[in-house]
Amino acid sequence: MQAILKELQASYPAALAQLQDFIRLETISTMPEKAAEMQKCADFLAAVLTESGLENVEILPTGGHPAVYADWLHAPDAPTLLIYGHYDVQPVDPLELWDAAPFDPQVVDNRLVARGASDNKGQIYMHIRAVRAWLTVKKRLPVNVRFLIEGEEEIASVNLPALVSREAERLQADLLVVSDSNMIAPEQPAITYGLRGLTYLEVNLTGPNRDLHSGIFGGTVLNPLQEAARLISLLHDAEGRVAIPGFYDEVVPLEAAERKQLARQPFSAEEYSRDLGVAALWGDPEYTPLERAGARPTCEINGILGGFTGEGAKTVLPARAMFKVSFRLVPHQDPDRIVELAEAFLREQVAVGVQLEVNRFAGGRPVLTPWRSPAIQAASRALERAFGRPPQLVREGGSIPIVADIQHQLGVTPLLIGFGLPDSRIHSPNENFNLDVFKQGSESLVYLLEELAAVTA
Repeated sequence: MQAILKELQASYPAALAQLQDFIRLETISTMPEKAAEMQKCADFLAAVLTESGLENVEILPTGGHPAVYADWLHAPDAPTLLIYGHYDVQPVDPLELWDAAPFDPQVVDNRLVARGASDNKGQIYMHIRAVRAWLTVKKRLPVNVRFLIEGEEEIASVNLPALVSREAERLQADLLVVSDSNMIAPEQPAITYGLRGLTYLEVNLTGPNRDLHSGIFGGTVLNPLQEAARLISLLHDAEGRVAIPGFYDEVVPLEAAERKQLARQPFSAEEYSRDLGVAALWGDPEYTPLERAGARPTCEINGILGGFTGEGAKTVLPARAMFKVSFRLVPHQDPDRIVELAEAFLREQVAVGVQLEVNRFAGGRPVLTPWRSPAIQAASRALERAFGRPPQLVREGGSIPIVADIQHQLGVTPLLIGFGLPDSRIHSPNENFNLDVFKQGSESLVYLLEELAAVTA
C-alpha cells in the first residue's frame, strides 16, 4: 500500500495537468454548438482510461452525447464496482462574474478554479487516478471495476436509461460507486446514504375567456390568480405538514438509531438562520431541521405567475394563472403515485368557475442505502484512513435521478462518496475544487478498492 501511495504522490503534478486538460474541454451538454467538443472529450476520456490500464474501452453512442465505458475484470471472487460519473458541465453564465475564463483552470489559494472542476470532472478523475495507481504498482486491482462516464447528466441524463437497459449485461455490478456530492468541510469527509426523489408539476388555472376590468367584473367572476393562491395555501397545514391525503402513507419511518446518527452532524439552527437571513426556521415540529432537509418529504412552491406584474398599477382580473410545485420524496414514495394524489387533491379542491390543468415534468425515485451496510462501513474505514477521522453519514435533500434509475434497472447498491465542498460554487461562477481534498480524496479511493474487496453489498 505504501508503494501505491508513493506513486499517487509522485504522479500528482502530471495528474493535475491532465485534469486541467480535461477541464479545458468546453463540455456544456445543453448547447448544441458544443457537440464536437463533447465528442472530443469522450475521445480524451477513452485515451486516459486506456493509458491508465483499463480494458475494453469503448465510446458508446446514446442518441445524444456519447458515454464512455471501460473495465478491469480479473479479480475472481471479488465484488464488481460500477463507477459512474459525468463529463458534461453547466453553462457558465453570467460570464462577467468569473474571475478568469471559465475553461482556463487556474490554481488560486490551493483551489482549482474552473467550470467542471468539482462537478464532476475533478471527482470522477480521482477514481481514475486511484485505479491507475493500483495498476501501475501492483499490475492488478483487489476488485473488479467498470467505468461508465456519461455526457448528459446536466440535462437530466435523457438518453442514459435506454443505454443502461441496452448494456445491462455489460454493466452488471455489486456496487454503484458515485462521487457527485459533498463533504462537510475540507477535513471532514462524508458519505451520502440517501437521496430524495423528485416529481415536479405545473398547475394551470383558466377562468374567463379574456383578461377583465377588475372594476367592472370584480366580484362576479372568480379570479384564477386568487384561486391559485387559495389552492397553494391548502397544500400544507399550519405546522408545515403536507396536507395532501395519502402523501405520507408509503414513507419509511426514521428509526431512533438513525435519528441519533443524523444528530451527530455539526449543525447550528442559529447559524443556519443567520446565513439565510431568516428570523426563524419552519417545518414539521416533530422533526429537526436536518431531518426535514434530507430525510423527510416536502412540497415546495417554485413559481407563480398571473396578472399584471409590471411597474405601476393595472386594474386587471387575469384570465389565467399558473404555479409550479415540486415534491422531494423519500423511500418508498413513488413519483407516479404522488402525482396522482396531488392532482386528485387539486381537482377536488378547485372551485367551480376555474378550469385546472396539471402538467408533469421529469423526476426521479429516491435512493437509500442502509446506513449500517457493509459497503458503507468499508467506505467509512477508507475515508478515515485518508482523512484521519470517520466520515459523517448524511442524507442529501437533493436528487440525482440517474442513480435511482441505474439502481432500479441493474439491482445494484449505491455508494455515494462525494468530495465537493459547501463553498465549491457548483453551478455558479468561480466553481472550484480544493486541491488538498483532491489529494486526500484520491488516497481514500485507493483505500476504498482494498476495503471493498470483501464486500458484495
